[in-house]
Amino acid sequence: MNLVAIYLMSNQNPPMDDKDLEILKLMQSNVRLTAETLGYEVGLSPPAIQKRLKKLRETGVIENEIAVLSPAKLGREMTVIVQVMLERESRMHLDAFKRRMQNAPAVQQCYYTTGEADFILVVIVKDIKEYETFTQEYFFDESNVNKFTSSIVMDRVKASLDIL
Repeated sequence: MNLVAIYLMSNQNPPMDDKDLEILKLMQSNVRLTAETLGYEVGLSPPAIQKRLKKLRETGVIENEIAVLSPAKLGREMTVIVQVMLERESRMHLDAFKRRMQNAPAVQQCYYTTGEADFILVVIVKDIKEYETFTQEYFFDESNVNKFTSSIVMDRVKASLDIL
């Protein structure tokens, strides 16, 4: 067992064992694996796997089970990384911006950060015209956005939410 696994197992509430970590590692790369397949891979019975998965879902370790879609095949070929600096950072202003980003369909990811930028966004759009419309609605028309910088992604080298 590696140091990361030991750390994860000791810092979970409720604690997880190495079987839970093996299940999670397999699930994060293919959520469609059956309990039978998972059981075979980690050496547990399918009912034991189902019981562990239920616990991992109920405790929030597994937050969601989703399909990863191809932006290009859905006509969303442009990814933009955006750094946003706000004018005011009161809790009310931060919460208002967070809500706007949560409700913005083009925003795939939004992170409240330390450093120069208050927020880092991953925005997926069809083209530069759609991004311009997005910036008008969410940045230029928003009085609390001081400035923003955009970096257009030229090549998606790696896109993952894997933790283990």
